[in-house]
Amino acid sequence: MAGEVLISAENVGKKFCKNLKRSLWYGAQDLASTITGTERSTALRKDEFWAVQGINFEVRRGECLGLIGHNGAGKSTLLKMLNGLLRPDTGKITMHGRVGALIELGAGFNPILTGRENIFNNAAILGFTKKETEAKLQEIIAFSEIEDFLDMPVQNYSSGMRVRLGFAVAAQMEPDILLVDEVLAVGDIGFVLKCFKRMDELLSNTAMIFVSHSMPQVARMSTNILLMSHGKELLNTNDVSVGITSYYNQYKLEVGNQQLSDIANLARISLISEGKTFQQEDEITINYNAELQIEIEIDCIREIENPKIFLIFADKEQRNFGEVLNFGDVIQIPKANGKLVVKATLPETNFAQGKYSITIGLIQEKNKVRETIFRHQSAIYFTVHGTKHGWAPIQYNLDWKLIGS
Repeated sequence: MAGEVLISAENVGKKFCKNLKRSLWYGAQDLASTITGTERSTALRKDEFWAVQGINFEVRRGECLGLIGHNGAGKSTLLKMLNGLLRPDTGKITMHGRVGALIELGAGFNPILTGRENIFNNAAILGFTKKETEAKLQEIIAFSEIEDFLDMPVQNYSSGMRVRLGFAVAAQMEPDILLVDEVLAVGDIGFVLKCFKRMDELLSNTAMIFVSHSMPQVARMSTNILLMSHGKELLNTNDVSVGITSYYNQYKLEVGNQQLSDIANLARISLISEGKTFQQEDEITINYNAELQIEIEIDCIREIENPKIFLIFADKEQRNFGEVLNFGDVIQIPKANGKLVVKATLPETNFAQGKYSITIGLIQEKNKVRETIFRHQSAIYFTVHGTKHGWAPIQYNLDWKLIGS
C-alpha cells in the first residue's frame, strides 16, 4: 500500500568497546542477560562508547531516506542494525517486507561458490523461493553484465563485478525495502547510471535508505534527509536542500597555506552577495543564482610590472571546474606598488548546491616573460544553497521559447 511505513527506528542505539578482551566479556554478559530475560543496562561500561545513539525516523513506501554524515558518523552501523547484522542495545527497529541490502562489498556472498549459485543464495536470504528466482534469473544476469563469468567462483571477482551481481539480485527481485551503502562508488559510470534508473523504477513501490558521500547522488534519490554526527542525529528533514547544505556546513576547512613572497602577498579576499560581506574565516553561504562579487587586496612589497590576477574555482573534492584568466584583457595596470585592490563580479552564481573554493594567483609580465608571484590554494571556501542539484557543478539557466507543440 502506497504511503505505508515500512521502516521504523525508535530511540535506536548501539555501543561498542575499544578493548577486544573486555568486549568479549561484555558480549558474554549481554548474552546471559538475553537468555535469562534480565534487563540490560544502557549505561556505558569501561572502554565503551556510543557508535549510534537516540536515532528516530520512519520511511514509507515510495520514500528514500538519504542517510548522510562524515566518516565515523554511525551510518554504516545503523544500516547494519536495520539489516539485522547487529542488534541494537537500545530502542526498537521495525521492518515490514522483504529487505534487499547492499551495505558492504561482497556481503552475503559465499566466495567459494559461483556467481550463479550466489544469485540463488542471495535471493533465498531475501525470502524468495527457487521458482521465483528462476523466473527472474535471466533478468538478473542481463542486468549484471557478467554472464561470461557467472560460473566462476565469486572470490575471483573484482569489486566492481561483485557490486554488479549484488545490485542485480537486490534490484531485480524487487524487495519492499532497499538499503544501499556507498557501493555504487566503485562502479563505472555506465553501470551507475543504470542502477539509478532501476532505483527510480523501484522507488514507487519500495522504501529506500541511501548512504553516500556524493551529495549529487543523494540529492537525486532522496525525498528525506537524516544527517548524523558522532552517532547522533543532527537533522531530520524532508527538505533535501536544507539537509545537504547542513552536511556541507559541517566541513570546518582552513584556508590554504600561503607561501610568502618577497614581491607581493595576498592581504585579504572577501565575498559580497546580496548586501552581505564575508571574510575568509566566516561560514559563507551564497544563494544559487545570486550575484557574487570577489574583492581582492594585494600587498605589493616591490614594484610589479603588468600584474595579472587569475582565479580557479574548485569543488569540495578539489577538482577544478572553472578559471578566470582574462584579468589583463579587462584591466590594464602597467605597474603596481603598495596596495592593489580589485573587485570581480560574477553576475549569476549558477553552481549546483555544494561546497566550493577559490584559488587566487598573481602573475607579473616583465620583458615579455611571465612570472608567478604567488598562488594561494583554496584562499576562501563558500557553500552554494539552492534547489538545483546535478552531477556537474555548473547548472545553467537558459532562455527557453516555445515554438511549437
